[in-house]
Amino acid sequence: MTNLKLKILMPTEVLLEKEVGKVTVEGRNGSFCLLPRHVDTVSILEPGILSFVDQNSHEEFVAVDGGILVKCASQILVSTRNAVRGPELGSLKQTVEQNFRVLDEREKSTRSALARLEANIIRRFIELQEIGG
Repeated sequence: MTNLKLKILMPTEVLLEKEVGKVTVEGRNGSFCLLPRHVDTVSILEPGILSFVDQNSHEEFVAVDGGILVKCASQILVSTRNAVRGPELGSLKQTVEQNFRVLDEREKSTRSALARLEANIIRRFIELQEIGG
């Protein structure tokens, strides 16, 4: 049986690189499955669960924060900003909630700092215009 080579890439690491028999993901138009002989494709992924079946017919799950999927021949590449791998859906849900909550707090803090920085730049421009006449 021909297998697929699944590789999940994040900005700072390769989360997963494994031979699999089937991959199921959540795209913009709903969930879809990829098998070894399916046509090559590129798809935008929605935040959701990616599942795959390994060579031993064991199903595993990865929560992805959206991304891009490219299937070319027997290779499936998934590029995502954030992903969490888990052996079962119950524990994965808990892990996702914890990890993504921390990321949301960091993102809020970063956006707040950026907004203050932008406000300071605008205020300095206005001051410079007033000084310049």
